[in-house]
Amino acid sequence: YFADKIQTNRKDLVVVSVMPCVAKKYEASRPEFKTDGNPDVDFSISTRELASLIKGANLDFHTLPDEDFDKPLGESTGAGVIFGTTGGVIEAAVRTAYELHTGDTLEKVDFEQLRGLEGIRGASVDFGGTEIKIGIAHGLGNARKLLDEVRAGKSKYHAIEIMACPGGCIGGGGQPLHHGKSGVIKARQKAIYSEDTNKALRKSHENPYIIKLYEEFLGKPMSDKAHYLLHTHYFEKTTKHIDID
Repeated sequence: YFADKIQTNRKDLVVVSVMPCVAKKYEASRPEFKTDGNPDVDFSISTRELASLIKGANLDFHTLPDEDFDKPLGESTGAGVIFGTTGGVIEAAVRTAYELHTGDTLEKVDFEQLRGLEGIRGASVDFGGTEIKIGIAHGLGNARKLLDEVRAGKSKYHAIEIMACPGGCIGGGGQPLHHGKSGVIKARQKAIYSEDTNKALRKSHENPYIIKLYEEFLGKPMSDKAHYLLHTHYFEKTTKHIDID
């Protein structure tokens, strides 16, 4: 889509993603994310690696003028910002799902019941008289416990959010090290919500570039093209053990 917009062959583009997660390096290499052998993302670097590159180039951000990010990827909503913290993805989804389900404009977009740093937590959201139960877990150990509870019938949810890293992406393996200090994670989470609050647009479906993308290219949410390009599947990765006598 973007290559066509700028009249360039996609193979001539070099796409670099800066991520808080080192697992994105593997993600970028997956064959599912390639077209005719050309990857959607050429390089994935961590936020810590980016900081190292900036320092190595002797760039002083204090002396650089402020600029907006380039469009269209530089345009984001508050819902996009809170993806970085535990509970943020499901809160962003709720902001849109509520309006799509009820047809009403959501005036109060802060869902405090979905926020926090407890490893496993549950909350209910009123969708115009329909109670939606949501489960949230961060850290793989907590994710396992939550799923075990669901399998055992102890917990019943309409939707579940799971993040592998403590605190969510803000505590990712590629982030500046926090050495397990909860105060660092709390400060990052506070900054995330502050950024969200100060955004002019705070719902994902209000992003003008997302609206334009669907109008010009994807058609509508869950269309065949949207499903093919925006969804993926994951497969069990097993390790074969060889016994040597």
